[in-house]
Amino acid sequence: MTPSQPKILIIIPAYNERANIRNTLKEIWALDVKTDVIVIDDGSKDATAQEARQAGAKVISLPFNLGIGGAVQTGFQFASQNDYDIAIQVDADGQHDVGYIRTILSPVLNNESDIVIGSRFMPQQEKGYRSSFARRLGIGFFVRLIGVLTGSLIYDPTSGFRAYNKKMIRIFARHYPHDFPEPEAIVLAGKFGAKIKELPVVMRKRQGGESSIRYLKSLYYMVKVTFAILLDMLKTRRLVEYGH
Repeated sequence: MTPSQPKILIIIPAYNERANIRNTLKEIWALDVKTDVIVIDDGSKDATAQEARQAGAKVISLPFNLGIGGAVQTGFQFASQNDYDIAIQVDADGQHDVGYIRTILSPVLNNESDIVIGSRFMPQQEKGYRSSFARRLGIGFFVRLIGVLTGSLIYDPTSGFRAYNKKMIRIFARHYPHDFPEPEAIVLAGKFGAKIKELPVVMRKRQGGESSIRYLKSLYYMVKVTFAILLDMLKTRRLVEYGH
């Protein structure tokens, strides 16, 4: 008997990404990887949802803008309710080269990792787009913070190019950070005993439009996420103790 193919879902959170979403989906459809795709239209004011539907994707349109965390969690909830084995998170703006999906998918398929992060900053890797100097300073701060709190070295804690197994789909469908989720989610996953792997990928500049997330270069972002991570550690300890 041949083992059944895992059900794989690509989750694309999108806010005002009309200029990019069709091309992102076109690149995904061209891959030789059997996946479903759900676009989470996060209360966009433009034609993001229409463009995604016309390109052949399923779309969930949120009634108002929840932010990246709420949009991604909606994708996890859809994946959990529809019994997907693996979820892959991809940005709508074309920054993530979906040709690397096989790279981040492989350790999850082989049961080596619960989460795989596509990283821009691992040593001795090909250099692609690495964001502005100010943003890299912010990323460096979170590398050190997460290292101190968890004992794990994650070179690119703000990367949203990630693959998750069924265990993490179920956890994140119920518990997922809302505002600026990527660094928090690493700490949260660690508290649930997740095996996290980081692999080098090459990223690109945003393909069009403007990013709705400009906080990485600000003190506000760093302070808010730092406090959120510390609070998450306390809350998660209780969740783990009493079951999730």
